[in-house]
Amino acid sequence: MLTQPFAEALAEAEKIIAGAPHVTSELDLAEGHDYLAGSIQASLRLAWAYQRDFPYFVQSTGPYTKMGLDNPDTLYFHAYLRDDAEYVVTGTRGTTADLSFQVLKGDYTPAEVPDSLSAFDDRAIEIAGNGAFEFRLGPGPSGPGYFTLGPGSAMLIVREVYSDWGAERRGTIRIHRADQAGCAPPPVTDTATAAKRYGVAGKLLLSRLRTFLAFPEWFYLNEPVNTLTPPRATPGGLATQFSSVGHFDLADDEAMIVTVPAAAKETAPYQGIQLGSMWYVSLDYINHQTSLTADQARIDPDGRMRFVISERDPGVANWLERTGHRRGYVQLRWQRLTRDLGPEDGPAVLVVPFDELPGALPFYDQAQVSALQWQARIAARQAAIAERMLG
Repeated sequence: MLTQPFAEALAEAEKIIAGAPHVTSELDLAEGHDYLAGSIQASLRLAWAYQRDFPYFVQSTGPYTKMGLDNPDTLYFHAYLRDDAEYVVTGTRGTTADLSFQVLKGDYTPAEVPDSLSAFDDRAIEIAGNGAFEFRLGPGPSGPGYFTLGPGSAMLIVREVYSDWGAERRGTIRIHRADQAGCAPPPVTDTATAAKRYGVAGKLLLSRLRTFLAFPEWFYLNEPVNTLTPPRATPGGLATQFSSVGHFDLADDEAMIVTVPAAAKETAPYQGIQLGSMWYVSLDYINHQTSLTADQARIDPDGRMRFVISERDPGVANWLERTGHRRGYVQLRWQRLTRDLGPEDGPAVLVVPFDELPGALPFYDQAQVSALQWQARIAARQAAIAERMLG
């Protein structure tokens, strides 16, 4: 059977999900199987999209194919490359807060993060008045509009990041190998290619699951629970991005307050916070407020944002819903930075009994929202995501 290698990988993948160390409840297992379903979809799509001579951008993750603590504010795309070929990237710059590019050597594995060979954002390329841009990647020397592909270059990742979901609009992007424009790949004339792709899809699936169960051990779980790190350069070589990370463990009668200065737009056009499950993926950010950007959040009169992470509804604008998760991950990001960040730019964390929130939030009365206002916030999220998914 052509699909036998993939079927065997599916059986192994189900064992990985069931044996994950954090699985202690039916909710954990149910979410694990949802995660598995998305990973199956993504692995099959990626196996068939492996085209280095005739590449195109594939959406790396989305609401139903989550991985790697995906940022709810980001559209992720990637295309495969050869390090000895030249590629042309064209597109139009949308109005999103950030657009960045990264060339990776290899892929993520359970043992290591791939080397980042180069990373830059759209400030490094020329953009016309109508938003159009073009640049090249290849083995030649770097220069205006040309970026060198180092030895081992295997993948170009593109991240388009929203801050204001309702007002900002995505751009367009395309890639082709310079010497293959107008040509076509040879037709598939036998079943060996499909057999190989099913085998690749199975390997991708197992690597994906193992990698992102191991990843939090490197960067999150070695930190004390219910704390957040000072801002630091995001691992993986991303240009002009800093992060603060942590993991929470909260009872239903507890709340975590995360207080962080609202960065000036000229310092960080994008600033956001999100929650993730122990599967190292985002929580439901369409139908629940499990993430906020600086444009979406309430900023207190003292210039700080105060987020409340809790299971019970505190009735405030910056509530981040745990959606039944006692444990999970927290990450703050600053992107398109014009300077490095220090501890004074980062978050402070306080865990309090839920009933003591009014006294622990300096502007509690001003931060309250009604049930109808909350419903309107969720409706706006649902509408913005639907529009974004349709392009």
